Amino acid sequence: MERTPRKAAASGWVGSALEYYDFFIYAQAAALVFPAIFFPQGNPTVGVVASLATFGVGYVARPLGAFVLGQWGDKHGRKNVLVLCMLMMGISTFLVALLPTYESVGVLAPTLLVILRLIQGFAVGGEISGASAMIVEHAPFGRRGFYASFTLQGVQAGQILAAAVFLPMSAFLPDEAFQSWGWRVPFLLSALVVVAGYVIRRRVDETPAFREEQEQNAVPKAPIVQVVRENGSDMLRVIAMALMNIVPTTATVFGATYATSKAYGLGFSPTTYLWISVVGNVVAVLLIPFVGNLSDRIGRRPCIIVGSLGSGALSFAYLWAVSEGNVGLAFVLAILMWGVVYQGYNAIFPAFYQELFPTRTRVTGFAVSQNIGTAITAFMPTLFAVLAPSGSNVPLIVGSFTFGFAVLAAVSAWSARETFRIQLDDLGAKDATPVPADDYARLRAASV
Repeated sequence: MERTPRKAAASGWVGSALEYYDFFIYAQAAALVFPAIFFPQGNPTVGVVASLATFGVGYVARPLGAFVLGQWGDKHGRKNVLVLCMLMMGISTFLVALLPTYESVGVLAPTLLVILRLIQGFAVGGEISGASAMIVEHAPFGRRGFYASFTLQGVQAGQILAAAVFLPMSAFLPDEAFQSWGWRVPFLLSALVVVAGYVIRRRVDETPAFREEQEQNAVPKAPIVQVVRENGSDMLRVIAMALMNIVPTTATVFGATYATSKAYGLGFSPTTYLWISVVGNVVAVLLIPFVGNLSDRIGRRPCIIVGSLGSGALSFAYLWAVSEGNVGLAFVLAILMWGVVYQGYNAIFPAFYQELFPTRTRVTGFAVSQNIGTAITAFMPTLFAVLAPSGSNVPLIVGSFTFGFAVLAAVSAWSARETFRIQLDDLGAKDATPVPADDYARLRAASV
């Protein structure tokens, strides 16, 4: 039993890394390649807006995927839904590599791209909720924040892999070769993701909490109905807190477009900007477990509030550095904004969102709420491209949106009940009594 939490955490880490590698290579390609090959040429601004819109389409499908896959996880188990997510994501991503360009088949090219992006979004809608439920329900009391943080460490690692795979392609291939076939290589590698992810996730045991629900015939027939009725206010809080997805969306999607697009003319090379992304996320990967552990000591809410407000405020400075073409300062602020400060939110939400819902509706409540929030932020890069065109005060306009969403997320976290000292069986109950601080410290020390 001692190895089970570690095994669950390792599975969540590797599975999330592989699945989000798939999701993020699309984000990199949407910013750096797709405007030139999947859309008509002539107006670079139109190409940027259209390409970023296809990125956002994946987030539109996420609430639907969360609705279907979240209920599947609450009715049929955490393990089954994670295997299904991995298969759908890997296959759809692999097929992107085989798509023809706009020059070859016209409007059929972006149409097929959007369809595959919808499948990607559907699959990822159940990923973090299922993986973190698996970890939280296996984790020892007093260590849920630490163990659940590995889900997001895997997500960040997937983003590093996505950028790292693009780096040699963009750095060493001539532009013509990169545009014609080099960008396809990271998508082709998804074939390996399907095999590796399937093997890893089939080896994880189902959680004791879910098995107990099955044995007691307590598995709900309609989890979405039950969670709305019992924890509707918590779902609204999660939706608002999930708006913090605007920070990485602003940094890694709009930021890449802003820095490298001809429409803005700032002159960053794709290679330079990919290195900014890699460095910031390497720092995040190193920091996440420590922040998760901190939340087990002082609580979830303080970490989320500080992380939200701090990273939102830093968005002004980061975008200003990009606008000035200051690569060194952009590196430093990228690390501060989403590599360090943002982790106060990012490392904690997998545990906190899970702890707001009971076992019987945990995956559904988390998945649906979180993906509605992220879907709202998904089209913000497209909106930014329209509201903050070349020649406007981009840092002020985009930074104001980012900070406004961060304030809303912080207020929502402040209004939620603290959960880190609530026993697993009592999670989701509004009248649950926290374990006294002295007893919690003793139990936590024993679990460590």
